[in-house]
Amino acid sequence: MPLTSRPLRKLGFLTIGLFDEHDPGRGHESTLEIIELGERLGFDSAWLRHRHLQYGISSPVAVMAAASQRTRRIELGTAVIPLGWENPLRLAEDLATVDVLSGGRINPGVSAGPPAHYDRVKDALYPDTADAEVFGYERVRRLLDLVRGAPASDFDGTEGFEVFSGRVQPHSPGLGSRLWYGGGSLESARWAGEHGMNFLTSSVVKAPAGQEAGHDFAAIQASQIRAFRERHPDGAAARVSQGLVVIPTDSATPAQRARYEAYAAARLPRTATPQGPARLLFAPDLVGSSQEIAERLRAHAGYREVDEVAFALPFTFAHEDYVQILTDIAGRLGPALGWRPAG
Repeated sequence: MPLTSRPLRKLGFLTIGLFDEHDPGRGHESTLEIIELGERLGFDSAWLRHRHLQYGISSPVAVMAAASQRTRRIELGTAVIPLGWENPLRLAEDLATVDVLSGGRINPGVSAGPPAHYDRVKDALYPDTADAEVFGYERVRRLLDLVRGAPASDFDGTEGFEVFSGRVQPHSPGLGSRLWYGGGSLESARWAGEHGMNFLTSSVVKAPAGQEAGHDFAAIQASQIRAFRERHPDGAAARVSQGLVVIPTDSATPAQRARYEAYAAARLPRTATPQGPARLLFAPDLVGSSQEIAERLRAHAGYREVDEVAFALPFTFAHEDYVQILTDIAGRLGPALGWRPAG
């Protein structure tokens, strides 16, 4: 296959929104400022990671609501909300409300599966039903149906002086087509396609069982993207966004470059073999000049399948580092990939 790809159509970024336990307001304000900067730089989208019981964004829907009032154009997404922590009906109401407030700009990404460290949190999360909860794809399907307008109640009408709706209110037309599934397995890719969702693929995939060496992350990711589109009603036009960790150094100071390279080097060993019982395979972080990164992306089988990205910002950097990275992505890397900033 030639080492070329279609021009990059949509450029986004993903942030974890870290904060200091003793000054959480400053960290959340930094996240909002980064999103505002992203809009000024012409990014098409800003995405929020989701972290429960950690020092990152625990309520991305609330942060999206705040960001929607400080921006006018940039799309706002989640990558991803783990539905094991959520009631799909309540989440559908929150998402629809924020979508209305934003003028139809949100792109909720979700995932299935049990909450992380479930045995440690289940008594607080589901004190009466912990052993009965089911965390599979059905939970995602319920959210999809509710957002798309399926009945949530068998009563639709007036009771006394109050008017009731049988479906989630507010109903936001179009939101149902902007729901994304964050998956790293062939099974998830196929399920998302069959249910007409968009597909978020990141810097983590599940390695096939029965092979302990010689795994090619890019090839695995590309095969999942193709499987998703084979099952999707829109076929080749179905939306996929890739989210590798990308750190351009064009305008970085020597100290920043050294810190970025050390960060990537510390994380490199986990890319060699599948990690843990889930056999997770991680992509190397891409650090270097925009031209170097563009060349590596154009040679990446997964990247060659997409025309949308949401490059992941590293977890632990400072605000000024994110400003430099985003400025280089928008001003140098994006154009090198054929992208044009939004007006």
